[in-house]
Amino acid sequence: MLSQIILLGIAGLVGVGIGYYLRLLVSMGKRGSMELEIKQMLLGAQEEAQKITKTAEKQAADKIEETKRDEKEKKDEFKRTEDRLIKKEALLDRRQEDIDREVEAMKEKIAEIKKIREDNEKIKEESGRELSRVSGLSKDDAKEEILARIEREYEADIMVRIQKLENSAAERLERKAKDILTTAIHRLGNSVASDVLTSAVQITSDEIKGKIIGKEGRNIRAFERASGVELIVDDTPGSITISAFDPVRRQIAKVALENLIADGRIQPAKIEEMVEKAKNEINKTIKEQGEKAAYECGVFNLDARIIGILGRLHFRTSYGQNVLQHSIEMAHIAGMIAEELGGDVYVAKAGALLHDIGKAVDHEIQGTHVEIGRRILQKFGADEKIIQAMQAHHEEYPYETMESIIVQVADAISGGRPGARRDSVENYIKRLEDLERISNAHEGVEKTYALQAGREVRVFVYPEKVTDLEAKKLARDIAHQIEQELKYPGEIKVNVIRESRVIEYAR
Repeated sequence: MLSQIILLGIAGLVGVGIGYYLRLLVSMGKRGSMELEIKQMLLGAQEEAQKITKTAEKQAADKIEETKRDEKEKKDEFKRTEDRLIKKEALLDRRQEDIDREVEAMKEKIAEIKKIREDNEKIKEESGRELSRVSGLSKDDAKEEILARIEREYEADIMVRIQKLENSAAERLERKAKDILTTAIHRLGNSVASDVLTSAVQITSDEIKGKIIGKEGRNIRAFERASGVELIVDDTPGSITISAFDPVRRQIAKVALENLIADGRIQPAKIEEMVEKAKNEINKTIKEQGEKAAYECGVFNLDARIIGILGRLHFRTSYGQNVLQHSIEMAHIAGMIAEELGGDVYVAKAGALLHDIGKAVDHEIQGTHVEIGRRILQKFGADEKIIQAMQAHHEEYPYETMESIIVQVADAISGGRPGARRDSVENYIKRLEDLERISNAHEGVEKTYALQAGREVRVFVYPEKVTDLEAKKLARDIAHQIEQELKYPGEIKVNVIRESRVIEYAR
């Protein structure tokens, strides 16, 4: 019985041990599965964190790039604003300088007026003292005082009588003047053909256009440099346009181009040769035109050099009116008026024919064309009466003779007819001449051409006198001077060209 109890106790203990062991095994299995789940959750969390990190990094990079673009745009805008402010500041500085100069001029005028007032006060004081000193009048002084008193008392009546006499005389003189001028105008009524700023050269085929342009434009550049004109080669069939404000230069280019087309050999060396040949031909034409004008007007015994300068006016226009034709017309009108008034017909004709001779060289010599013309005539021994007749046609000099008044009247008749002149053309040509004058005034400049309707100035310099660095400075100086002295629309390109040539001969 006892043994059974012991066996039962042992069996119970063994069962308890086995149960505990089984429970331990079950609990350890559950613990492993939980750790596995936890590890899987950690891996998933790490992958999600990596995805979020990559997304955040991409968004941050995009935001940085966008910020950089915005910053660059703002910098560019700030730079443009800064440039505009600098330009405005420079403009304000120039305007301030103009205002300062005007203020200084006003101060000088005020000081001058003050001085004049002080001088007047001194004169009044001296006059008062002098009158007080000579209060004892002589017989002659008393007579003068009585006459002055009578004039003051009857001044109104005297003025009325003088006015009537002046009106009557003025009416008679005006009728006579109208009769003389009407007769002169009726006897000479030439048509006026205004010169233009371009010339057209006819060509036989468009193939010649290619030859004139040359390889990579070599020939056309050489032609424009040698002649100083601009060649316009467009789609217009059968013609090439030559553009230049200087009629002499344009005519030389036209003759040279026609000779080149006829010769057929178009290349830089031949171009320079033809341009020189054309210059000689134009010089002959100038001489012939001067002699023809003098012969037509009956003005002889002029120096050959005066005739040569006169012929240059054939290629010069004033307000769109050919100056030589204008001078010939004036000579005929002046001769008619002088004949009617009993003046010296020859002097009147010669003064009218030579009145604008200074315009032939006014772009080469400083001064007005009247002053230049006077110096030319004095230098080459023209009659002093002719000089007196021509020098007063713009009232720069007083009318010393009847013929000087006649020349001025003839100028007004010839230039005042409707359609005879065009003011805009003259102003335009004057601006082009000023562009060349400003450029030629700088040291080291060989020659200057104003092209592209005044939008470009080509300045050729001596390579041995001007370096590349100095050429850049020269272009800047010329542009600055043009801005200061001229008024023009848009902008003007200053193109300074420095070219060296080396020539050798193989013998």
